[in-house]
Amino acid sequence: MDIRRVDFDHPQVISLLELHLLGMHSASPKGTNYALDIDALKHPKIDFLGVWEADYLVGFGAIKAMNADQAEIKSMRTHPDFLRRGVGTTLLLHMIKLARQRGYSRLSLETGTDPAFKAALRLYHMHGFKNGEVFGDYRPSPHNQFLHLDL
Repeated sequence: MDIRRVDFDHPQVISLLELHLLGMHSASPKGTNYALDIDALKHPKIDFLGVWEADYLVGFGAIKAMNADQAEIKSMRTHPDFLRRGVGTTLLLHMIKLARQRGYSRLSLETGTDPAFKAALRLYHMHGFKNGEVFGDYRPSPHNQFLHLDL
């Protein structure tokens, strides 16, 4: 698997991002979904990374610089045809390594509480993330939760 910054105009990127947003909106009530659309992912503080296997986009994720000490994982997604093949693990470990290389002391994320998030939560917990306090501009609700990894 090859991980690199994405070309936002690539049809596979657009297609998988649309699928991701559809899934996020269906799994979280209005006002509790913080998934970023393509324009928001173009923010200069965000690195949007694609995971490629040959010519196929098999997943993506984003890491956002919050301040000098903390970064946030945003919008991880594995293509449905490539589930349970290690794409999420490969990408998560890459982003943890990137955060360490950049000198962050904490990596955080927000995710939902719907059963649709169960596999992602298992992945995060397996790699040391712990549930914790709200961060950034998020608003706590019964539909979201906040995880942190001290680096």
